[in-house]
Amino acid sequence: MAHPVARIDDVEPQSFPWGGIKWLMNQEADAEAEQTFGLVYINAGQENPPHYHPNCEEILYVLSGRCVHTYGDDKYELGPGDMIRVPSGVVHHAVTKGWEPVRAIISFSAGDRETVFLEGEK
Repeated sequence: MAHPVARIDDVEPQSFPWGGIKWLMNQEADAEAEQTFGLVYINAGQENPPHYHPNCEEILYVLSGRCVHTYGDDKYELGPGDMIRVPSGVVHHAVTKGWEPVRAIISFSAGDRETVFLEGEK
């Protein structure tokens, strides 16, 4: 078993044109992990690409900023303290609103979270 404590300052971010993610736990960090957990940052005026997860559900909890989160054909405005649960296979993504970036905690029900992007985006 890997060390049970993960420190945000010890994790290298994955950077994207729209923002970044720091994964604190997944099967890359600990081969025995049964969940994926991280912190996502979406820059003001940006959005992450539409995608879905075929092997797990996602829970996203907004820490700061505001966004419109697409969820299949529906849209939900989210702000600090709001949470959305996205079942496996549902296409979704977040679009920031206003001048402030969105920071959120993301959690997945599988340690080997899979992501399928629409139109080949990342």
